[in-house]
Formats: sequence, structure tokens, C-alpha cells
Amino acid sequence: MLLLPMSAMAQEEMFSPREHQSISTETPGLFERSNGFTVDFGPYTDKDYSFPLPVGKVLGTRKNNNILIGSTEGDAVKAMFDGVVRLSKELPQWGRTIVVRHANGLETVYGNNAQNLVNVGDKVKAGQTIAIIGTKSEKTFCEFAAMVNGSRMNVETLIDIRSHRLRHHTLLFEQQVAGVKITVVNEEHEHTMTKGKGRREPQRGNMTASQNRVLSECNSADRKFAKNSEHVARPQDDFEVLDIDEFQSMQFEKEIVSPFKNNNEFSINFAEYSEEDWCYPMKGGKVISPFGGKRRHAGTDIKTKAGDPIYAAFEGKVVRSGTHYGYGLCIVIRHANGLETLYSHQKKNLVKVGDWVKAGDQIGIVGRTGRASTEHCHFEVKCNGRPFDSAKIFNHANNTLKRQTLVFRKTKNRVSITSDKKQ
Repeated sequence: MLLLPMSAMAQEEMFSPREHQSISTETPGLFERSNGFTVDFGPYTDKDYSFPLPVGKVLGTRKNNNILIGSTEGDAVKAMFDGVVRLSKELPQWGRTIVVRHANGLETVYGNNAQNLVNVGDKVKAGQTIAIIGTKSEKTFCEFAAMVNGSRMNVETLIDIRSHRLRHHTLLFEQQVAGVKITVVNEEHEHTMTKGKGRREPQRGNMTASQNRVLSECNSADRKFAKNSEHVARPQDDFEVLDIDEFQSMQFEKEIVSPFKNNNEFSINFAEYSEEDWCYPMKGGKVISPFGGKRRHAGTDIKTKAGDPIYAAFEGKVVRSGTHYGYGLCIVIRHANGLETLYSHQKKNLVKVGDWVKAGDQIGIVGRTGRASTEHCHFEVKCNGRPFDSAKIFNHANNTLKRQTLVFRKTKNRVSITSDKKQ
């Protein structure tokens, strides 16, 4: 089960629109081959790590696990580890912000900058200056956060905020339904200030004399972060929340079963469907986020209330049922008409892979697992692996089926959809 994550460097030219815009977003491939991986911080030296503001002082911790590091105007903000800049832009809540994706699988966030000095795709080294600290409400500070798979972790799991030193222990990261569980696998057996055979030399490179005095008074890692201690990193909302985009949806399925068999066109006559042949996925549901738009939203977000049932839109076979990145608990059904439907963010899935369901069968319970800011169902309709607007099939205003024929035509890697009439 324990695997080192794939290098973040491979992602530098592959950032999706969501990754360019949103702070909290999943890291593609992080848990692809296993539901857990470890990072051993024991071998890290001064060249491998830097506190974001070496001469700064931690002013406090927010409820979302962000820490505020105070300093003086003009001070340099440093990258914590080697990595690639995933985001560099101004955001409403954070001001000028930088997110760096690291080769160890983590990400770090640096907000409230007066100036960003790096761009998306830039490779940075630990200790490299990436920004100039900013001032807000007469306070000069950097808002810093550490993340794993888009979930905000307790920064003190990584560092001692009093001395600024990196904790030299091994951490286990395990994927959960909502977030990532982080466990300290081994306590710091060798302390950075202890000399002698087999011991690490003092880590003084980015600390002041007073910080080193604090360090010298410590005998081991804080009890809170000793062996077997754990906490769960959870997704956070940053006001500018992006839901599942088209890029993520396209990457969802490794194998696409094409409905285009002997030709490049087929049609579905929904006018012939009886009341038993279809069902609106959430009875009484209201659309809170439509398909498409600037964010290239891959589905339709439909809301009722927590605990409500989710129904299969058409008859078909369940081909996926489980947790997948930002989708949380999700279900994919492959239908005889050539389409697939996806339902995500469930509190609970009531079907398993291989089940055959009829239109109107309850398949799940409304929840907010994965990247969801409220209880709802993210509903997708796909043809040949590509999502399209479910409003071509359903009238979302009154939860009814549109009685029309849809014609699907494949041209190269695209699918066009036309109707014989409008409803």
C-alpha cells in the first residue's frame, strides 16, 4: 500500500484550468496506484527545506489550519521545498497568491504577497525567493498553508512553529472519503541539535540565534506529533471555489466504451420513452450550478437537502461505484442508449459495480463528499467519454424529460449533438 507519489515535476505542463485558478484542488495521480503513501523527512537537510519567512514570527493559526507569519515590509517569502509553481495570481480572499506543487506530493500556499516573483510552470528550489511579503489592515504578514491532495493539513505536523525547524519524522498519507488522514509513522529518533555518531548536525541555516536556543531546549518532537499521532486534512472553501471541470471529467475514465460502432452517428428518440424509462435524478431538485460557463463545469449541480435519495436516470449497468478525487463518493451507469450518467458527492452509495439498475431505482444518498461546498448531486451525462449539457435531455426547471430526438455525430475526437426540435 505504501508508495511514494509520482514526481510533481511531471505535472508542470499539464495543469488544468482548475489547477491554474483554484487553491484547493486535487493532485492528479497522487493516489492512483495506492490509497496511501509515505514521506520520510528524516534525510532532509538545510538545502531541502526552508521556513517561508526565516526571520518571521508566527502570529496565529486560523480555523482552516492556515498560519499567519508576521515580518517587516520588503522581506522575502521563500519556497519551503523544491517544486513547480501551479498557481500565481491575485485572489479575492488571499490577495496575490502562489501555490507550489512539490515532488514529495505536498503543496504549499503563500498568500497576501505584495509582489509575486514567479510564474506558473516555474521550477523553484527550497529557500528560493518567490514573493515579497504584503501588508493588510496595517499588519505585514504571509498567510501560509500546506496541503495534500487539495486538503488543508496542520502545518505543525511538518514544522515546529516556535523554532521554524522541520520535523524529521515519517508521515503516512491515506486517502479518505472526505480528506486525507495523516499519521506520524515514527517519532524523531535523532534530534537535529544532537551531535555524535549517527546524529544529525545542527540545522542552523535558516534560523536566528534565539530560534536555535529554543531548539536546543527541546529533547524530542512535541508529544502531539509523536509516533502514532494523527489528524485528518480536510478540503477548505476559498470563496473562489471551482467544481469539477471538463478536464477532470475527461480524465475520469481510463477506458471509454464508444457508442459509435459501425458508423459515426446514432440517435435517441426520447419522445418514445415511457414514464418507466426515465427518472429525474433528484425529485424536486433545483440547479445551483449549470453546465459549462467560464469554469467549464462538467456537470449540473442539483440540490435538495442532505439525506435525500438519488435516482438512476435510465436503465443500465453500474460500471463505477466508489471514491474518486474531487467527486467524492460517485457512481457511473452505462446505459443501453449509448450514454453514461455520473452522480457524485454522495453520503453513501447504495449500488456496486456490476449491478443492473432500472430508471428510478435509488442508487445513493445526497451528501457533500469530495470537493463540495454544500450537500448536492453533481450530475453528468457523457457520450463517448465527453460530458455534455444534461439540459439537452432534461428540463431542469420542472424536472421533466424533453420529448425530442437527439442526434449524436462523431467527427475526429469531437461529438456534436443536435435535436429535431426545441422544447
